[in-house]
Amino acid sequence: MKRRMLGTFGVLLAGAALLAGCGKSSSSSSNSGAKDAKKFPDATATATAKKGGSITVAEESETPVKGIFLNEISDNGSDSDFMQFGNESLFATDDQYKINDKGAATFKMDRKAKTITIEVKKGVKWSDGKQVTAKDVEYSYEIIANKASQSSRYTSSLADIVGLAEYHDGKSKKISGIEMPDGENGRKVVLHFKEMKPGMTQSGNGFFWESAAPYHYLKDVPFSKLQSSDKVRKNPLFFGPYKLSKLVRGQSATWVRNPYYYRGKAKLDKITISVISLNSASQSIKSKKFDVIGVVNSQWKQVKGTKGYNFVAQIPLYYSYMGFKVGKWDKKTGSVKMNKNSKMSNRYLRQAMGYAMNVDEVTQHYTQGLAFRVKTLIPEAFGDFHDKSVKGFPLNIKKANALLDKAGYKKKKGETYRRDPNGKKLTIHLAAMTAGQNQEAIVQNYIQQWKKVGLHVTLTTGRLIELNSFYDKLTNDDPSVDVFMGAWGLSSEPTQDDLYGPKAPYNFTRFATSENTKLLKEMSSAKAFNHSYRVQKFHEWQQYMQKEAFVIPLTNSYSIDAVNSKLVNYSTKPSKATTLWYETGFKK
Repeated sequence: MKRRMLGTFGVLLAGAALLAGCGKSSSSSSNSGAKDAKKFPDATATATAKKGGSITVAEESETPVKGIFLNEISDNGSDSDFMQFGNESLFATDDQYKINDKGAATFKMDRKAKTITIEVKKGVKWSDGKQVTAKDVEYSYEIIANKASQSSRYTSSLADIVGLAEYHDGKSKKISGIEMPDGENGRKVVLHFKEMKPGMTQSGNGFFWESAAPYHYLKDVPFSKLQSSDKVRKNPLFFGPYKLSKLVRGQSATWVRNPYYYRGKAKLDKITISVISLNSASQSIKSKKFDVIGVVNSQWKQVKGTKGYNFVAQIPLYYSYMGFKVGKWDKKTGSVKMNKNSKMSNRYLRQAMGYAMNVDEVTQHYTQGLAFRVKTLIPEAFGDFHDKSVKGFPLNIKKANALLDKAGYKKKKGETYRRDPNGKKLTIHLAAMTAGQNQEAIVQNYIQQWKKVGLHVTLTTGRLIELNSFYDKLTNDDPSVDVFMGAWGLSSEPTQDDLYGPKAPYNFTRFATSENTKLLKEMSSAKAFNHSYRVQKFHEWQQYMQKEAFVIPLTNSYSIDAVNSKLVNYSTKPSKATTLWYETGFKK
């Protein structure tokens, strides 16, 4: 199942490191996959669905699902996939991700007063029948900002809410900038901001939270115990169309209708989502084991034309990337502490590693054109914010060698590998995730590419790393990681603070320069309400990131779902995100 929820919550992609789990292809240059994908619609037929029926959904992962079913403390795609059937956002959007009033709550922005008013609709109820209240909206912020909950969601963007930083630092017991005019049991919340931002009308902007948490249900659980609580792990509450009825921890979840759902009765009786390995995806499609299953791109040849399915395709807001560790996270200040003397601190070394990689060749060989090299950290889907002039890092061995020579990475006579500018032997440790049967071959290919320019790169731990361990190493700045390959499911608003800002826990490279901070601030300043100014700042940032190469974008790919041909109303359109599972059902 593709990570639909990532657009709203900007979550880490599970298991989709480099090339989104490549499988096998006998073709070395065929582009047939991309040609096929371009023909596919982004939704199945729209029709009246009958009431009833059960479906099975596949979750492709090489690792058990962590199982933290609370948006405020969960941060991986598999958790999002498992809870998507009940986990509805407060806001609906149009197809450009602009927030509208068709969802569970309405939204009103007042630039002059520096406020956003959120009103939960009457009848929006948790799956235990309790109305979603103003306190539930406020409680989300308390979970995120309370240090004891260890949420990675607390960012400098959210800290623009008046009083949130004071609450986070323990200086205040309440968040002063969150007002509940009708009391905790009312449905209205007014958020007060220090500064209004141009992206605030877009879902996924990061300046306010788009979810609520059931205060009446969780209030007795201390913040420090939320991650391990059965109320989060086994019996979570949601206000979406389905409620969790059975969980096999890490492996499968069964969802049945939420009888209190505010839109009415969902079409299906039951949905079961189960973990399968990437390698068994094509066989599962051919044997019709699942009603909804994501196609592993490199297995496209094996499954194309399978009868009984409709194929639905999109290019998701996503990219895989290579990051260079140049510092550590400072827990005391809640910010990045860059180390200018770190092994990977030389920009020419980073650029050279990018130019030595044969990404275009790898995507063609392993994915039949369904994956493609990404040139910048702002994908084309973001329209004019994307800078077409940025070329990324196409293969250029000559340039890579020249950059290393210029920076003083020299070989001693008779040696295969370059030494660092001080003449010391240089070994670069690379961390990469397990993801599909060809991941090992792809990573080894890149190691050989770096060898061609005289760089000695070896795998951290000597092998690919399981997803949860991989992110533990990144989060804790494990010294055995110099370079890593990860992937982002992007937010639907292009602001970059939450990924690359100085106070962003997700800034895993730990780079923080005054120039980067300045550009990020300018992209979201009051001046940036002027669209052309904002576009200009986005372009400047992309050029800066190309030059500094702290993060090198690698690939994106078509995302194809195989959907049982008897199902209708299944859609990948942003405007359908909040109604997807309410409307999907069997054709009458």
